[in-house]
Amino acid sequence: MTAENKVKILNVDFDFTTKENLLVELDARIGQDKKTFVVTANPEIVMEATKDQAYSTIVNKADYVIADGIGVVIASKMIGTPLPERIAGYDLLMELLRMGNEKKWSAYFLGAKNDVIEKAITTIQKNYPFLHIAGWHDGYFDWASSEIADEIAVKQPDLIFVALGFPRQEQWISQNIDTFQKGLFMGVGGSFDVIAGEVKRAPIAWQKMNAEWLYRLLKQPSRWRRMMALPDFLLKITKVKLTSRR
Repeated sequence: MTAENKVKILNVDFDFTTKENLLVELDARIGQDKKTFVVTANPEIVMEATKDQAYSTIVNKADYVIADGIGVVIASKMIGTPLPERIAGYDLLMELLRMGNEKKWSAYFLGAKNDVIEKAITTIQKNYPFLHIAGWHDGYFDWASSEIADEIAVKQPDLIFVALGFPRQEQWISQNIDTFQKGLFMGVGGSFDVIAGEVKRAPIAWQKMNAEWLYRLLKQPSRWRRMMALPDFLLKITKVKLTSRR
């Protein structure tokens, strides 16, 4: 993406794109063996980037930064440069798995608890039988060891999904991406838990109302501290908007 196709929200530069257009571009890059780093950024990630300059640099060096979270889309409208749509990270993951199945790509999965990723892999193998599972590893490993990166470098999968939660998943990708010759790398948060059936995604009606965050909060009240990032985020956006008017 060029600078003209970016929308800056606080410290993060988002790509002005739709899910349909993004998938076309990612398909082409994978077909050409172009190494690609995708960040699906929600308000929590943006807020982290405003506090941590090193993390901000990692995010903005990604090939694509996608608006994962209705709060980001609302913020873009507030500052007068509306993004076309929200692209949920989970939806993007599932589309890439579907495409991988059709095109017989290979994929590596990193993250989550061991029993969770085992269940997720079983489900993926059942639903996407033509997707080659190049390998997988749970999220508990020696960060200083290059063992996992070395395995990925040798196997050269087309898709590498990292479910370590932010900011660790983006940090791990950034730290190791120069090791690899090809592949699409994307942090996917808690998506393996959803695929494994450990966590239920919001019903379609909630998704259409852009209220997945509320559904998750009602199901997991312990997330309330994390959810506080959204009002804080919108407050900062309001301040930016007021300052620009002055």
